[in-house]
Amino acid sequence: MPQRPVVLASGSPRRRELLRELIPDFEVLTSDVDEDALTVEDPFETAERLAESKARAIHALRPEALVIGGDTVVALEGEQFAKPKDVEDAKRMIRALSGRTHVVATGISLVSPEGVQTFHDKTYVTFRDLSDDEIAAYVATGEPMDKAGAYAIQGGAAGFVTKRDGSESNVIGLPLERLREYLRL
Repeated sequence: MPQRPVVLASGSPRRRELLRELIPDFEVLTSDVDEDALTVEDPFETAERLAESKARAIHALRPEALVIGGDTVVALEGEQFAKPKDVEDAKRMIRALSGRTHVVATGISLVSPEGVQTFHDKTYVTFRDLSDDEIAAYVATGEPMDKAGAYAIQGGAAGFVTKRDGSESNVIGLPLERLREYLRL
């Protein structure tokens, strides 16, 4: 277990649930970062920059703590998919992913008085071909609206996936295996 207080710099309930598997006791604080200003062409770098920016912002408030920041980006052929802006954007994202393989990049940043460690994990996910009716029905559930790429691999979109190469927890938002290594748990 980390020897100092731990703060998760994320409002994601899924990240909170996953982190609890490694660390039972931690605080949750969120920050406002300008995600558009930190987005670059490379999705892995974008995920790392966003995670580190969030962690540094919270570490400024809690300098004694180990702050864990995270951000997930879904990418396909040079386009990055963050959280959808609205229902039509969610449909557009899922339609683009339909029948194709995309990459999910989650950046993690650990900021503490000892320094900063930032890394990413990646998972390749392939969706089967989806009909417009399937996409509309899924989006109508509301589930996609607060998720990068507009889907939850552990939820209603599980049936869309024909192949996954890499960590499922990474797709959900926190690569547990990699994080465990960095935390030396």
